[in-house]
Amino acid sequence: MAFPNSSTPLLPRGSTFVTPSLLWKSGAILAAAGMIAGAFGSHALKRRPGITPEGLSAWGTATHYAIFNGLALFVLSMHPRFSTHKFAGPAIAGGGFVFSGSIMALVLWKLKFLGPITPLGGIAMIAGYITLAL
Repeated sequence: MAFPNSSTPLLPRGSTFVTPSLLWKSGAILAAAGMIAGAFGSHALKRRPGITPEGLSAWGTATHYAIFNGLALFVLSMHPRFSTHKFAGPAIAGGGFVFSGSIMALVLWKLKFLGPITPLGGIAMIAGYITLAL
């Protein structure tokens, strides 16, 4: 059995981990989650005890980012060159889930340890988009 070292790739060479189908499905999940969370925020979240106007605003930001990144992944999945990009799509999808999910968890459950996690999701999303421009 060979043990990994610093030169071992994260994914095997020729890996088809990033596929247009994966990006499409990730986009669908992010967009749907954003819409569901937006509806929850508009109707049920306001009535929860301890939810502040700032929390509702943060919730709105999280839902918007989820939907926008979901739509971006739909478009990305149809691009002939970038639909199989090994970094951009996964960074946008993962960053979107981390960014939006951590904000929602902060608002719902006051999990303060997630505060520093949110910017990491944002950085991943930004890096994914910048990679598309290079």
